[in-house]
Amino acid sequence: MNRTVQAVIAVVLILITTFSVIIIAQTIGRRWKVDVTDQRIYSLSAGTRAILAKLNQPITAKLYYAKTAALKAPDQIRYFNNYYEFVRALLEEYVDVSGGLVRLEVIDPRPYSKEEEEAMQYGLRRFSITPEENFFFGLVVQTPFGVTKTIPFFSPDRENFVEYDISYLIDTAITKAKQRIGVLSSIPVMGEDISDYMAQMMRMQGQEPPKPWTIIEHLRKKYEVNRVPTEVNDVNDLNDVDLLIVVHPKKLPERTIFAIDQYVLKGGRAVVCVDPYCFVDRPSQQMRMFGPTEQSSDLQLLLRTWGLDMPANTFAGDMALAIPVRMSENRRPEKLIGYMELTKGCFNPDHVITSQLNDVRVAFAGALVEVNQPASTADPNSTGKERQITRIPLVMTTENGNTWQVSSPYELAFPDPESLMRRFSKGSKPVVMGYLVTGKFASAFPEGITIEVDQADPNDPNSTKKVSKKITGLTEATTDCAVVVFSDVDFISNQLAYQAAFFGNIVVGDNSALLMNALDYLSGSDELITIRSRGNFRRPFTVVDRIEEQAEMDTASKVAALNAQIAGYNEELQKLVSTAQDADEQQVVGSTILQKRREIELKIRAAQRELNDIKLQRRERIERLGNRLRQANMFAAPAVILVVAVILGVRRSVRKRHYISHASDA
Repeated sequence: MNRTVQAVIAVVLILITTFSVIIIAQTIGRRWKVDVTDQRIYSLSAGTRAILAKLNQPITAKLYYAKTAALKAPDQIRYFNNYYEFVRALLEEYVDVSGGLVRLEVIDPRPYSKEEEEAMQYGLRRFSITPEENFFFGLVVQTPFGVTKTIPFFSPDRENFVEYDISYLIDTAITKAKQRIGVLSSIPVMGEDISDYMAQMMRMQGQEPPKPWTIIEHLRKKYEVNRVPTEVNDVNDLNDVDLLIVVHPKKLPERTIFAIDQYVLKGGRAVVCVDPYCFVDRPSQQMRMFGPTEQSSDLQLLLRTWGLDMPANTFAGDMALAIPVRMSENRRPEKLIGYMELTKGCFNPDHVITSQLNDVRVAFAGALVEVNQPASTADPNSTGKERQITRIPLVMTTENGNTWQVSSPYELAFPDPESLMRRFSKGSKPVVMGYLVTGKFASAFPEGITIEVDQADPNDPNSTKKVSKKITGLTEATTDCAVVVFSDVDFISNQLAYQAAFFGNIVVGDNSALLMNALDYLSGSDELITIRSRGNFRRPFTVVDRIEEQAEMDTASKVAALNAQIAGYNEELQKLVSTAQDADEQQVVGSTILQKRREIELKIRAAQRELNDIKLQRRERIERLGNRLRQANMFAAPAVILVVAVILGVRRSVRKRHYISHASDA
């Protein structure tokens, strides 16, 4: 056998061996997995494992993905190929952990096939790619008892919550029915309640009827969500609500506040979002013509009953958390002290609502302050001692956070970042923006309320008259109450919690997760909480952030002094301009006023150049760090290879000398 044939046979055997090892590794090694990520984001969470442990019957999971159609689709559809591989791998993990009780079927629905017909019968969303090809990407979960639950489409806005959505599907298929959520809000969180005729008229005029916030659409995937009017007809109108969400309560009638009070005292659970300045409540251009409008929430009566207070025109701030904002096209981004990005250290690590959160953005959030709550006034033996109410901080600034104030909320209509930053001073303890409050609350209306009702006139049966009627209720709770209070409304708005994309709004950070976690906790579903926010793919550059913060602190005094100097020059220049306008034009030319004006303008330019030099030095300091990190990454691999080569060379040399020594001895 010649050398050529031997070489060919050797290559063939090597290829066969290689492919065999790969197949064996994929088959046998599928269960051998190691997740080395910081928060184990590629492993099924404990909540999912607990849900799967409750399975006592087999369930079928049908994953519909038009893989063949995706190959012919534009780039927006091909993006889902990797997404599909992740979802499939995750479902295979469900199969393994469940011990086979979860049975997975992967289906590629082809045109005119039985599978495509079934996908449409299950209500999966389809997107037309060609006149024949339709794109599907959804999940159907079925139990032996005929219960069917679906994810109509794996939308990008739920990519961070895929495991939660699948686990929720399984959990509700085997145990639960939808709970009822009531949303009470002074702003159109649920969209405008308009007739079909008005909606059609708006579309004819090129206007789109206001839609519900995206957070409401996400809530509807899990709960039955209904609107609660701000003017309730009966104080018992909230009895049919399992969970209550109060968003930006403003100028609520006393009857509505009393209804919320009684709902909580009867054991109802509530999430309350108040705000000292709600940005999404900005008035329209037409409303601004009639003067400034109120944009602050007003529920202080109930907050104080729960042992909390949100001071008016007072906001939470933190230099380390402030985010740069571009206030206009011609200005560079500047840090706005009221616009903050809360990071890992800003969430209570010991509570299930917030322990796994990573990133939440807030806009001009208020400061929640604990206040002493006296004993029930209904108790004749009350001595005024503080009631046993537990307040657990959930969301807060860092230890360097502090509060800052404005004299009027109208100052925030067109905020000046530099001016607001000067009002802030570094603090020594966190400012809390979210609390879980539990305990036996007292009523904010121990004497009840008086309302006006219509009553038939005894003198005229055909007419009615207004009479006063006193309504009473519980004066204190007989069971433990629980409310979650947040001092910001904007964090769940589309502007902060989501980002517009091709297939809808994409989740940004953990804003929506914070609200969903609070609702799950109040509804008693601890297992699902540990799934939703178990990890985040984003990793902040903490070293860079620290260097930027330190660089800003080192130059803050110089920058402030230069800004003050420039402001003084501008004020002096403005006075000169006014003087020049009052004088005769012929006298101004060549006069000392014109000369003085030029001198001041030169001083302003010199101060601006000095200010820019300081900012340039600060930027160069940060960029030098980037260059060092880049160089370290470039030379790390060659350095490791060189070290290994040197070690192998030394080892080979030692062995060679050892061999020669033994040979000479022989």
